[in-house]
Amino acid sequence: MPVLAETLEMPVYVVTAATGQLGQLVVRHLLHRVDADQIAVVVRNASRATHPAEHGIEVRVADYDDPASLAGAFGAGDRVLLISGNQFGARLTQHANVIAAAKSSGIAQLAYTSILGGPSANFPVADDHHVTEQALLESGLPFTLLRNGWYTENYTSQLTAALHHGAVVGAAAPASRLATAARADYAEAAAVVLVGAGHENNVYELSGDTAWSLEEYAAEISRQTASTVPYRQLPPADYEDFLAGLGLPTPMLSVFTATEAAIDRGELADTGGDLRRLIGRPTTTLAESIAAELAELTSR
Repeated sequence: MPVLAETLEMPVYVVTAATGQLGQLVVRHLLHRVDADQIAVVVRNASRATHPAEHGIEVRVADYDDPASLAGAFGAGDRVLLISGNQFGARLTQHANVIAAAKSSGIAQLAYTSILGGPSANFPVADDHHVTEQALLESGLPFTLLRNGWYTENYTSQLTAALHHGAVVGAAAPASRLATAARADYAEAAAVVLVGAGHENNVYELSGDTAWSLEEYAAEISRQTASTVPYRQLPPADYEDFLAGLGLPTPMLSVFTATEAAIDRGELADTGGDLRRLIGRPTTTLAESIAAELAELTSR
């Protein structure tokens, strides 16, 4: 009787929070690299995962807040991307629930979207990431830390407001610099890390190739719109009043002003090049991101 060659089971690449803005882009990049039947998404509401389902991607329903649901979210040998939660005050417990479920399932890798600078990042948005990184290290799971810098979309998504007010408004100094990249750049890096070899137990500091100042950002908007849109710096208290007028919840106001102070200190200006090296191309430029957002606004 002939001996049959052993069939090696292919890994499943699992994306949590897959209906969010980053998660959707990660799934798209995975589809360029592996077959759909090697991808699974973890979502709270299956009805929102119609696009992955149409491609033949497995949809697993689970909630970061529900450990029982997470028990069935992962399988042995899975390579998992944990996209950090966005609920301040809740996400530490949420991340711990995912890590515990992943460890119990015997996954092969857990990649986590953290914050640029890791332990050296000293502002409230970073605090939960510090604790989650430590929990992941203590879990003993093969890990990859994707320390994402700021998304350029954090700014370009506010272009309508900037054009309406006739200024880019913030509390950071005009010459403060940020090394942002497009959300799609970070998503591509996550896909590369999941499907590629040799990324376990590595830390990547991800940011744009070139740091830009808030003055330069306003000048580029002015250039592309053939108008005058300056950068206007407000004192922190006045900036909080401005944000409150835009509808930002009161508990988040101090978080935003603390982030502006971190930008002043240069905590989001690192240009180490890890992102460019992972995706194998230059990161999306500020001018390109502004042009894409303006084109989107024009098409609406």
